[in-house]
Amino acid sequence: MHDAPTNLAVRLCDVGRDDVLLVGGKGASLGELVRLGLPVPAGFAVTTAAFRAARSALDPDGRTAGLLATLDPHDHQAVDAAMAPLRAALATCDLPPALEAAVRAHYRALPPSPAGGPLPVAVRSSATGEDGLDASFAGLQDTFLWVRHEDRLLDRLRACWASLYSVESVCYRLQRGIPEDDAAMAVVVQQMVDARSSGVLFTRSPSTGDRSVVAVEAAWGLGSAVVGGEVTPDAYTLSKVTGDVLRRHVSCKTRRHVPDPDGDGVRDEEVPAELQSAPALDDGELARLLELGRAVEAHYGVAQDVEWAVAAGAPQGEGLFLLQSRPETAWSKRQPPPVAAPKARAFDHVIEALGRP
Repeated sequence: MHDAPTNLAVRLCDVGRDDVLLVGGKGASLGELVRLGLPVPAGFAVTTAAFRAARSALDPDGRTAGLLATLDPHDHQAVDAAMAPLRAALATCDLPPALEAAVRAHYRALPPSPAGGPLPVAVRSSATGEDGLDASFAGLQDTFLWVRHEDRLLDRLRACWASLYSVESVCYRLQRGIPEDDAAMAVVVQQMVDARSSGVLFTRSPSTGDRSVVAVEAAWGLGSAVVGGEVTPDAYTLSKVTGDVLRRHVSCKTRRHVPDPDGDGVRDEEVPAELQSAPALDDGELARLLELGRAVEAHYGVAQDVEWAVAAGAPQGEGLFLLQSRPETAWSKRQPPPVAAPKARAFDHVIEALGRP
């Protein structure tokens, strides 16, 4: 019988970038942003220790790792069939009383809902291998928005655990040779932002790789519509040097994701006609996003891919929250090597070019 882990849930403000093995990539990144004093919705993380205990109870002999080693990552049907029993078991398992008590206590310690009633939260998968420079699990595991009740929160926690064994997630790990012992799932729980506008920010151009600019995409409602490709967002390019808006393209945004008033989750609706061709951000909000993007990139030292939201009804210049920051990987992987090794003196490059010793 294994001893029950004691570090079952931790506040985001108590973790940082060095805690990936405890709270996963997303949890560690969010905790680091909180430590920097940046605006992040209040939340906590259910740790990988809780997940590992649940997985060990269901698979005490570690047979899953051996089974995974026999699978072809290109045979999705076989992977699905092999992982289905473990997914189902994780999604319906009994939670240890200590874990359930910890989750309920952390949830009740969050700020009260501004609208009254149960506080709506986002329940977000945070795997140990996600959001790194060498690999990104973004979108491969489940996230649930506008979860309004404690019991539903516990159900969504189990669903996030189970999603580590989705076909997409397993095949990705197999293709990249990630050992199963290195894979674990934390779950981030955060107060929902009732987003008027949301989107993404890149601290280098996603189309050219230019490091002197910040690129912002914005749309009405929750960011799930942007991430899911269901809306063409507004697009802005800003100079990091001067702060000027170098490019501004306001699209026709006909759909948005909003909270479902009849229960948990979100629903898709038509954007009111007067907003469809209106900009989802004003210049003050763009300037604030530029400021935040610069701060995050300066801290991490590499280009970042940032998710953000502006809360509905917030006073002018307020209500902007960062929801995630991860290293930008597309251009980082294509970064050319230096054309020459550094020399003690600039003139030494000239001597070398002339072929002299």
